[in-house]
Amino acid sequence: MVTANDGLMSSNLSSTANRVLIDYKDAISDYKVTDMPVISLFAERFTTETGGDVDITFAKPSMALEQIEEGDTPNYQHTDLRNERISVKEWGLAVGVTRRMLEDSRFSEMEMALNEARRAVERHVTKHFVYTVFGLYDAAYNTGISGASILKTTTEDNLVNFANAPHGSFYGKDPATLTGTNVQRLYDYGEYSASDLAGLNTTGSHYFESGGAGAAAGDLALADITTAMELINAKGGTADTIMISPSHYKTLLNLADFTAPFTASTTDVAAATSKGGLDYVNNVSNSGLVGQLYGLNVYMNHWIPKNRYGVFDMKVKPVGYVERRGLTVEEANPGFGITGSYMTMRYGLKIIRPEAGVIVIGA
Repeated sequence: MVTANDGLMSSNLSSTANRVLIDYKDAISDYKVTDMPVISLFAERFTTETGGDVDITFAKPSMALEQIEEGDTPNYQHTDLRNERISVKEWGLAVGVTRRMLEDSRFSEMEMALNEARRAVERHVTKHFVYTVFGLYDAAYNTGISGASILKTTTEDNLVNFANAPHGSFYGKDPATLTGTNVQRLYDYGEYSASDLAGLNTTGSHYFESGGAGAAAGDLALADITTAMELINAKGGTADTIMISPSHYKTLLNLADFTAPFTASTTDVAAATSKGGLDYVNNVSNSGLVGQLYGLNVYMNHWIPKNRYGVFDMKVKPVGYVERRGLTVEEANPGFGITGSYMTMRYGLKIIRPEAGVIVIGA
């Protein structure tokens, strides 16, 4: 229940119009405290009071026990650190409607327009995340690398430079071979040395061609998924998510392995509604979660391009989301019979876990 409160515009606008404005303000207040799905799925959140570039430091697993004689003091060890710089920018959206439309009780143009603005904010953030994670070039977001999308031939030596790739990346080609002052992001893990990890999938890159021979856009090879799992798992992660486009989803539904185990027992409710089955797809596809492959949750999103899909370890949140200011709503009166509001937010994105994702590229 919303109560109409008299304000400065009461002498010029009807009480109906005032109620519309209050309805809108309450709706936006609820929206501001609602986490957008793409942020909770992909990102580790940070906050900062400063604008511009923000530095975040991470510790590598550098310390190790050493054997000592009884009574001796071990050698003191230091922690190896890795630094990532994230660029924070401000984005805004203004919406205005005429006073005549506000006074007409048959319409609620303000509510309609600003609800669409709310959806525009979510579309913007989702697109920004997808372009960041999939290495796609966009002039407005400044994603990709040096005015182009990240390819299988893009080397780690270029990707680690903030000037080339301000939104970061997963490991590029030859991750153990760097020049100049570039700091290596790859380190030994488990029974794999850095050189072993750099030799996985020939070049060690987390960006590779689908099928190894430039498969057509929308194609999805199961061998690509196992390769991606190897690249992530060998570095200490555990792949648990696949992000695909609608074209890949069509290919996936055509795979007998994805649907066959669930067609033989349609009378078994437990089997029919389990993850990966057709009935499961029917029930939950509206949320984007469309099934499982090899124990990995499969998500579909229309911002993902038809010639790329990704495999990720979402437990470690591959992206850093730095928020200088969350979604803020201000009322504005620009004049000329227009009443409106504007939304602004200031944030930055960067891939901070280079081992936690793999991008498979089609033709």
